[in-house]
Amino acid sequence: MRKRLKRLKIALLIESSRAYARDMLCGIADYARMHGPWSFYHHEWALRGAPLSRLREWGAQGILIQTHTPQLVRQVRHLNLPTVNANGLLEPDGIPTIKIDHQAVVRLAIGHLLERGFEHFAYCGFAGVGYYEQRRELFVEYLGRAGYETSVHEGPRRPREVGVFANEARHLLHAEAVAAWIRPLPKPLGLMACNDIRAQQVINACGEFGIAVPDEVAVVGVGNDEVQCELCNPPLSSIDLNTWKCGYEAAALLDRIINGLCLPTEPTLVEPAGVVTRQSTDVTAIADHDVATAVHFIREHACDGIRVEDVLEHVQVSRSTLERRFARLVGRLPKAEIIRVQLQRMRQFLTNTDYPLEKIAQLAGFTHVENMCTLFKKKTGQTPGQYRKESQSQGPLDASGEDLDSIAVHGDRERPLSARTTRRKWRGP
Repeated sequence: MRKRLKRLKIALLIESSRAYARDMLCGIADYARMHGPWSFYHHEWALRGAPLSRLREWGAQGILIQTHTPQLVRQVRHLNLPTVNANGLLEPDGIPTIKIDHQAVVRLAIGHLLERGFEHFAYCGFAGVGYYEQRRELFVEYLGRAGYETSVHEGPRRPREVGVFANEARHLLHAEAVAAWIRPLPKPLGLMACNDIRAQQVINACGEFGIAVPDEVAVVGVGNDEVQCELCNPPLSSIDLNTWKCGYEAAALLDRIINGLCLPTEPTLVEPAGVVTRQSTDVTAIADHDVATAVHFIREHACDGIRVEDVLEHVQVSRSTLERRFARLVGRLPKAEIIRVQLQRMRQFLTNTDYPLEKIAQLAGFTHVENMCTLFKKKTGQTPGQYRKESQSQGPLDASGEDLDSIAVHGDRERPLSARTTRRKWRGP
């Protein structure tokens, strides 16, 4: 008789109807493949309030859970097994938690909208859902520090209503209220929704009541559920929460706990992977048509190896005119904007891929890898190899890439922004 292999038996109390949760399960599976073997018990009936006695019968040695209801938390505590909360709605005492860094999520959304030139902002969320309300508070606070006001719409709070799904379903019927809130707000408007479902509701309301997206209202969601984003019309730009890493880190933490290592006293934060840009924010909120056209052209083609001459040919104005107006409205010159977009692309590839430098140079618009490395070292103080090693040890890149407007470049020299553009700075919290 063949000897039975010893495997850790891990219960997964994680729903899988949404893309972010499925990505988290993939991260857990990848950790188990590398550090296992593990066997998994994953049945979503447990998330609907069914008793968890079967887990003890099965011989579970650890639990990875999304803590969405107090009832589920009580049942898990009763089992008295090593447990990790993987990005759940609740953060119960005594259960170590891996969670998305909501501050980083909000910084990404703000940076994405400010990068497109917006000066009017709004947030649409769900009342009564903890981490959505946290995102709202951070969005309002961070923009307030930068001198901007934010309009907020969350709908009425229902004391007896528990959970995200119930909120989402109820607000499907309130398109007219969303449109009535948006209609009088100053335009163009940059709007952050608490998640992709809420963003879809906003885009649907705008479509039903004649509000143009993205020309009047640019919408960015959270979660980057590709199916949900593509169901929007126009397709939704959204923040990739990097829940694969959330699952991977949760599995790693549970493994350490099972092996008797100390429990962390604070939640472990996972940085989002960046903004995935689609048509809902594919706009530049700059009143000057020539500058807006130039910015859009640069952001579309900077990594095709374009030069300022190509921008001038596309816009058909003189170099001195474009540079003067570009610096006043964007806070840097066209050449600096080309370099900024290229640097952002390089950072993303270095952090999120194992591509060789030759391929990254090609994808970022450089003919010679040496030129790319020289520019990267000059702008960041690190070689691409040093940056890759450091960034991959810290998690994926914030897709905004850098302080959006901390410097403007004149020729080959860097200079501070003028006082006329100070209000447009975004340095984060």
